[in-house]
Amino acid sequence: MSADTIVALSTPPGRGAIGVIRISGKDSLVLTRSLTLDPEFSPEPNRVYLKAIHHRDNGEVIDRALVTYFKSPHSYTGEDVVEFSCHGSPPLLLSVIDSLLFLGARAANPGEFTMRALINGRINLTQAEAVRDLIDAQTHAAVRQATQQLGGELSARLQPIKDSLIEIIVLLESSLEFVEDDLPSDVLHDLSKNLSRLSDEVKEMADTFRRGRLLKEGIRIALVGRPNVGKSSIFNGLLSADRAIVTDVPGTTRDTLSEVVNIEGIPILITDTAGVRTATDKIEKLGIERTRRAISDADLVIVVLDGSQPLATEDHLIIKEASDNLFVIALNKNDLEGFRIENARGAKVNSAIISVSAKTRDGIERLRTTIIEPFSSAKTYEDNFVITNARHYELLRRIGEALDESERLLQQKISEELIAAKLYQALKFLDEITGETTPGDVLSQIFSTFCIGK
Repeated sequence: MSADTIVALSTPPGRGAIGVIRISGKDSLVLTRSLTLDPEFSPEPNRVYLKAIHHRDNGEVIDRALVTYFKSPHSYTGEDVVEFSCHGSPPLLLSVIDSLLFLGARAANPGEFTMRALINGRINLTQAEAVRDLIDAQTHAAVRQATQQLGGELSARLQPIKDSLIEIIVLLESSLEFVEDDLPSDVLHDLSKNLSRLSDEVKEMADTFRRGRLLKEGIRIALVGRPNVGKSSIFNGLLSADRAIVTDVPGTTRDTLSEVVNIEGIPILITDTAGVRTATDKIEKLGIERTRRAISDADLVIVVLDGSQPLATEDHLIIKEASDNLFVIALNKNDLEGFRIENARGAKVNSAIISVSAKTRDGIERLRTTIIEPFSSAKTYEDNFVITNARHYELLRRIGEALDESERLLQQKISEELIAAKLYQALKFLDEITGETTPGDVLSQIFSTFCIGK
């Protein structure tokens, strides 16, 4: 990590009531004194001061800002930190940052403030990743999970596993040093039992990743069907807003249209697609091609059929194309006299068939419930804690494999040295989760996904 003093805008770009500029490093106070033209400025930590900010070239007052000093090591980064709360004019903020760069600061890299907090021991790696997840959270459920992790929840759950693992390693190492004979059968039994318990705990935690991934990344759903079956109307119904244009003219939707809706705490990306039919219009052909790509990319496909008519040839082709995915059938227009649920059964599929009316909104809530069921049933850990990070999941999976292999070697009465080697491997993976042994290139990759200023 560089010893430079870094600077970044920590509030979103654009106009606002205030804009917060943050600097961190050993020269933070020196730069602040130069920026305020007050060489005697010695602020008390955690106290706010109103100070004039001066332009780097002519010394004119740029702004009068609130200045807060956080003294090392009791700051976010563990270094001296100063925050300037200025008026939120983009040119003004740019001028302040430009002046700090001229005075000797360096523009911060993505996530560099949080990375310094990690390196200086203010937080561990799981908490650092939770900072990013909290900023990126799209639902209340995702916010709750990120907040739990930021508070050290995952680290706290992993610590007893680590302690038990170390106890087993110490016992095996001791037997190598001081015990000439093999370990007694009762000791081997207890070790095997403990390894099995630890493996089950790790796997149970890893199994929550499916739901955790959905809370974090959401579910992609594609609405497909032939023209005029009511896809766009159902799209509007699921959003509870008139987002898509609805007309009686076939081919009105000529391109994909996507919006995010929150269902049971999970972000759902719903894509309304162009109606699938034999098209002669070049633009409509492109739209239909995008529909086929949306089907292949979706986690779940909603096939919309007109329940007031028998299935058309296009309907059968669409169902066949969607059958490679998880899909449900929304049988629309149940408000019409000619509506027959039997019309959908002609498709001879095992998927759920939901009777709806896009016009009256009847059945829309049932459709919401049905499309979320395959995903909301994913396993959750105690207290609704779930793993939301793919890196954590992969390392937990490797820990479980190493523990299973250790137990297998133990039962076969293989050398304690080989068993201990597998346990050390599990311990290494465990420490990689919290950042104690994470390689530098992995850290760089993780922090490159952060926003600048955090």
